[in-house]
Amino acid sequence: MIHSKENSEHYIWGNSCDSWILNDSANLSVKQEKMPAGTAEKLHLHERAEQVFYILKGEAVLYINNKKFVVKSGESISIQPKSEHFISNESHEELEFLVISSPSTHNDRIEIEK
Repeated sequence: MIHSKENSEHYIWGNSCDSWILNDSANLSVKQEKMPAGTAEKLHLHERAEQVFYILKGEAVLYINNKKFVVKSGESISIQPKSEHFISNESHEELEFLVISSPSTHNDRIEIEK
């Protein structure tokens, strides 16, 4: 089956952020996500999953193990398991990206209190 935002399962997370599940198997999760300007997710880590964030539109700021990375449209960044991280849209424009996780992050997210 061909997947797109129009025919994929959708959910809202955080402060009005969108996610479309393009693939969700035990070994691979692919989601297309959209974050309005000025939004961010909570600091967390994954015990098992490695992730790749590929920016489709806009500019993302990722904080990984207390380091700041600016990732622009057409660029990607990888996050290793057990790395504390979160993505943020610190711009005035909408941010859209793919997040690819292997294995799936289902039941593999630990929020960090700070």
